[in-house]
Amino acid sequence: MLPTVLAVRAANCIVPKSYQLDFGNLPGGELRRAPDGWHAIVPLGGTQHRLWLKEPPASGYAVVVDLTLDADFELRLGAARRFWLALERRPLGQPPLAMPALKQRRLILALRAVDGWHEGNSYRQIAQGLFGSHRMSERAWKTDDLRSRTVRLVKLGRRLMRLRWRALLGKRRGRDDK
Repeated sequence: MLPTVLAVRAANCIVPKSYQLDFGNLPGGELRRAPDGWHAIVPLGGTQHRLWLKEPPASGYAVVVDLTLDADFELRLGAARRFWLALERRPLGQPPLAMPALKQRRLILALRAVDGWHEGNSYRQIAQGLFGSHRMSERAWKTDDLRSRTVRLVKLGRRLMRLRWRALLGKRRGRDDK
C-alpha cells in the first residue's frame, strides 16, 4: 500500500459531528470494494485523501487512523495530519510527498550540469550556462566557489543517473545516499 494511503477503522467512541464521516454519502468522493478491503477517496480541504478500510463503518461514525511504525511512518504521519487538518477545516500545508523548493532547484541544476558534462563541456562552461557569465569572477577559476558548486552538482547528477531516476522520486528527507 502507498504510504500516503491511510489505514482507518471505525472508532468505538462518540465524537463531535465534524469528525464523523458518512462513507455511504461522500459528496464528490468514492468508496469501492476490493479483494483487500474497501478503498475510499475523500475530498476535503481542497484535496483528495485516500483511505483504506477493512470494513466500512456505519453511517456517521468517526474513524481511527492506524499508523504502522516502519520506514514510511513519517509520510503516513504527514498524510494523517493533513487529513485531520482537513476535518478541522484548517490550512493543510505541503503534501506529504512534496519536495522542498530549494531541493527541487538543486536537483534541476544537477541534471542540467550532468547534461553539460556529458556533452563534453568544461566545468567553467557548465557554470556559465547554469549561473550566467556575469557571476563569473575575475579571480582565479580554481579557487572560485562557483567551480566547487558546479563540481558538486555534476557529481550529484552522475549519482542520480547511477541510482536511476526512480531513486530521485523515492528519496526521503533526512537520508543521504553515498
